[in-house]
Amino acid sequence: MSLTRSRRIRHRTRGAAVGAACALLTIVGVTSTSAAPLSPPASASAITVEGTEVHIRGFNFVPAEVKVRAGATVTVVNDDSAPHTLTATEGDAFDTGTIEGGESGTFTAPSKPGSYPFLCSLHPQMKGTLIVS
Repeated sequence: MSLTRSRRIRHRTRGAAVGAACALLTIVGVTSTSAAPLSPPASASAITVEGTEVHIRGFNFVPAEVKVRAGATVTVVNDDSAPHTLTATEGDAFDTGTIEGGESGTFTAPSKPGSYPFLCSLHPQMKGTLIVS
């Protein structure tokens, strides 16, 4: 084998290794950027989802402002030991009934978009707003 031919083989091998390394870096780069979050997380004060959860903690609704789509199912989780309700303040738009401590209840959001104030009928100082879109 001539010296020139040996250099050409090494040069081709080195070129293939560099190409493979570049391809690997490209794949790894694409994989790591695709794992990044696509949107910022929802804030603790308002949640917009098809169905959602509201917690009752320390005699407060968390979140106090709940954003849902019309007809969504809303689950209310009572993390307190005392019983509570989540009841619309006007009309009979929604009401969980009494939820004992450590239990949960559900209701269906109204079909008409709007803002619906609510409270705990057992502890009227507990207030919040359901915003239906």
